[in-house]
Order: sequence, then C-alpha cells, then structure tokens
Amino acid sequence: MTLRNRVSERLMRAWWAPQPTLLAQLLRPLSWLYRGLFRLTQSRAKPEPLPVPVIVVGNLIVGGAGKTPTVIALVRALRAAGWHPGVISRGYGRHSDAPQVVNADAPASAVGDEPALIARATAAPTWVGRRRAETARRLCAAHAQVDVIVSDDGLQHAALARQLDVLVFDERGIGNGLLLPAGPLREPMWRTLTPNASVLYNAAAPSTALPGLLIAR
Repeated sequence: MTLRNRVSERLMRAWWAPQPTLLAQLLRPLSWLYRGLFRLTQSRAKPEPLPVPVIVVGNLIVGGAGKTPTVIALVRALRAAGWHPGVISRGYGRHSDAPQVVNADAPASAVGDEPALIARATAAPTWVGRRRAETARRLCAAHAQVDVIVSDDGLQHAALARQLDVLVFDERGIGNGLLLPAGPLREPMWRTLTPNASVLYNAAAPSTALPGLLIAR
C-alpha cells in the first residue's frame, strides 16, 4: 500500500468514526479555515436565474450517498408526470471545464462517469460544465423542449438558482460531524430544512436529525 493510500485510509476512518478522533481534532483548525472560505464564497455568489425550474440533488458530505440513482429516478418520475427534464453535472475527471453535451456514446473519460451513466440510463439531454448556471443555459438553448433541469450535485454551488434542494444521505449520516478536512462535511450541517428543501435517506433508518423520506431497499 502506498503512503497516499495509507493516509487516505486513516482519514476515512477518522471521518466516519462516531466521534472525532485524535487525527480529526488535529485537523480541526483547517476545518475552521474551510468554514470561513465557504461562507465568504457563498456570500459573494449571485444566483443567476434560469429560464426553467431547477432541482438540485446533492450531498452535504464528500463522496456518494446514492445521489446518482436518485437523479435517475427523479428524471424518470418527472418524465412520467409530463415534464421534459434535462440534466446538468460538473463532470468530475474530464479534461475540460467548458460546457459540453453528453452524447449516449461519450466515453466516461471525456464527460465523467456519473453524467455518462445518467445520460445512458435516462436518455435525457445531459450537459457537463464547471459553471453550472452557464451549463444550464447552454442546455436550454440547445434543447428547447426542456422545461425543468435536474442538477446532479451542485448543492454548494450558490450561483445556481434553484427551486428545490434534495439532500441525499446514506446510513453513514454525517460521520464525525466536522467540516473538511477534519470530517466529511462539505458545508455546515443544516439545523432545519428550508421551505424548498427535502431529505431522502438511502438507508433503512434516518441517519441525521433532519426529517426525510426513507428509500426502501
């Protein structure tokens, strides 16, 4: 095992421990710096209105908690209800930050694993790009039939105006409850839900104090 892998393994154990470990406590000052930078970035962001409603499916934690299957299920449900959804995503792992359409035969290396999977599973117009508002506008311009956008991730992307946030948790909840890099949280834990937010638990029981819907397994 490489040094990088050993460090990553220790960090994961610290993040998902029920209580902060010694390693997490040592990293806590960096999490305070992260909190300050996060709040500064959020306060400076100016949400950009879009021509169609936006639903953001995201996580408060690093890594997956069932977000991609939730996006796929939501797109299918919207289509069944008579909507014409499109999907936007960051497209992690690709070589470019510019907005780009995800074709059905696009390799994951060019558009990202999750967007490629979503596009193939739903056949919905799917675009990737670092700036999600710009990506959403490009999608709407290219696909006039789209009347709602589902954002795969982007919960912390304050510049993306949205009508609904869907927070997805799995059985791990928020781990040790600390912000990066001392814990797995990408933003401070919500104390209450906003009127335009919902929680889905991809677990057999709720894993945080927030009220939400259990997704049966």
